[in-house]
Amino acid sequence: MNELLAAGNMSQFTSRSPFSPPGESCLAQRLRLLKVGFCSSNNMNWPPRRARLKVMASSGSDQVLDVTDRKKVNGVSMAKENFGLLKDSPISAPLHSCLLGRFVEDRFVYRQTFIIRSYEIGPDKTATMETLMNLLQETALNHVTSSGLAGNGFGATREMSLRKLIWVVTRIHIQVQRYSSWGDVVEIDTWVDAAGKNGMRRDWIIRDYHTKEIITRATSTWVIMNRETRRLSKIPEQVKQEVIPFYLNRLAIPHVENDVDKIDKLTDGTAERIRSGLAPRWSDMDANQHVNNVKYIGWILESVPIKVLEAYHLTSITLEYWRECRQSNLLESLTSTSRTSSATSEGSDGARKRSNPDLEYIHLLRMEADKAEIIRARTEWHSKSGD
Repeated sequence: MNELLAAGNMSQFTSRSPFSPPGESCLAQRLRLLKVGFCSSNNMNWPPRRARLKVMASSGSDQVLDVTDRKKVNGVSMAKENFGLLKDSPISAPLHSCLLGRFVEDRFVYRQTFIIRSYEIGPDKTATMETLMNLLQETALNHVTSSGLAGNGFGATREMSLRKLIWVVTRIHIQVQRYSSWGDVVEIDTWVDAAGKNGMRRDWIIRDYHTKEIITRATSTWVIMNRETRRLSKIPEQVKQEVIPFYLNRLAIPHVENDVDKIDKLTDGTAERIRSGLAPRWSDMDANQHVNNVKYIGWILESVPIKVLEAYHLTSITLEYWRECRQSNLLESLTSTSRTSSATSEGSDGARKRSNPDLEYIHLLRMEADKAEIIRARTEWHSKSGD
């Protein structure tokens, strides 16, 4: 078993360091220092006295690990010694379960915990929509892997891999109540259900780990495509039998709140802003040999006015995927003010209301050469002045 030991003096942080941001609590300071990978005393003397942070990354027999409140953080189990930040909670479990997450609710729901890292925040020091999408995708893939269904494809089951099939997303809708900040810990639940006769729906809920406040809800629809022909395929009966035992009839976003309306197509004549010459990079490609669906968000926002990005929160986004994109394609991003407005709605539990957005836009991402549509999108924005 490989071990990575990080030394640092955490025991001396009983008061706030002079290097801490104003108003930062001792616990927040400890989390911040643990996150950036170094530890220091108040007078910054080096070398510090040792406190172990153990990270285990190998496969094998059952291990006894100390983890943060019995949680896994960013896929890594952290053990504590001689400082009060981490709580002793020894458990005995296969190592892979500690590196990924865990099933709850009779294995119908998969739950994973993450810390928002410094490179996952934007200019306003909060997580970006791209960060949220990446976390949703990571949790979904780990759900498939932990279920024991994973084949040799990117999120594909064994029966799908045998038939050279992959999952592709056709629509995703995300509602954000509040964006997390650097160092915040979030807990993500995900589950799946049938979507008609030939699709699958995947939902997510993101909570603040400490308060359990639901801060993001998301739902998506997926279909199957042949990896070689790039044509859509019906779900084979063998694949259905693999995934049906995991279906959970539950909605993250109630029907009355979900954005199911058609997104109008933008043209050169109806678009208010057009940004051309957007070029996918090699690093934008995923394991299924097309541009990762998260990358499209950045290109869509390229045609949003900078004043909107600076003064408003992106609180809702709906993406309709029309075709895949390769590295060789040059893209255009089109944006226009929407003529529709979503109504105020209340959650099924009566505790959550969504107000009318201050701004609403529709978007189109298309090929620059032949104008073929890649994605249609709709976004809602709320002023940051109301925070």
